[in-house]
Amino acid sequence: MSDNSKNGQPSSPARIAAVGDLHCKTSSQGAFHDLFARISQDADVMVLCGDLTDHGLAEEAHVLVRELSTASAIPAVAVLGNHDFESGKADEVRKILCDAGVHLLDGDATEVRGIGFAGAKGFAGGFGRGTLSAFGEPIIKRFVQEAVEEAMKLEAALLRLRTPHRLAVLHYAPIAATVEGEPREIFPFLGCSRLEEPLNRYRVNACVHGHAHNGTLEGRTTAGAVVYNVSLPLLRKRFPDRPPFRLISLGVEDEKNMRITEAVGSGG
Repeated sequence: MSDNSKNGQPSSPARIAAVGDLHCKTSSQGAFHDLFARISQDADVMVLCGDLTDHGLAEEAHVLVRELSTASAIPAVAVLGNHDFESGKADEVRKILCDAGVHLLDGDATEVRGIGFAGAKGFAGGFGRGTLSAFGEPIIKRFVQEAVEEAMKLEAALLRLRTPHRLAVLHYAPIAATVEGEPREIFPFLGCSRLEEPLNRYRVNACVHGHAHNGTLEGRTTAGAVVYNVSLPLLRKRFPDRPPFRLISLGVEDEKNMRITEAVGSGG
């Protein structure tokens, strides 16, 4: 796809289709054909928010790549999720997807149509006053350090961007608002407030994530950036008659007047 941007800015709003938690299995051949074909029709860029495979198997990744061929006309940006690490073959899954042309982000950034995409998997740890602190047993400190390192990856990715429009891509949630609807007992395992800090510091336009299948569609950071939960199971439940992806349009009237519009799919 040609990039019609000039001086780092899109000549028209970029349409970004975001969805997560595909959980592609070896038996999923054909399951995502219609979804990706519709995304290719409606969007300029596709963003996949982790749990791309169900058990992190190379065979599952190969099936997903075949499914993605129906959207080969547009760029794909993605992060991995916890399911993609389940079998200890995350590097193999990553290579299969990258070889197929997916821009897989892990503390990295890329620019498409004048929009900057910064991504990381993220991690668990809880929100607000309930965020787990690095105190006590060494294993707790290692757990917290993993959350800190994922937040640092996101910050490093955002720091690389020089675009006026920035979309953060995560698997785990950066705020509690978009996991509301899940059992309170599992909130700490669905995301971490440490991921919100880079979003506020670098003033992203929006953030997309998955992981919380029964959460809430959207919320905002304390700095006002909109956060979308684009988990496929959630979108299917909330919008059974529409294509299950979030369509976000990023554009500007001028540098001081940013415009963000959004819809779920476009065919409902």
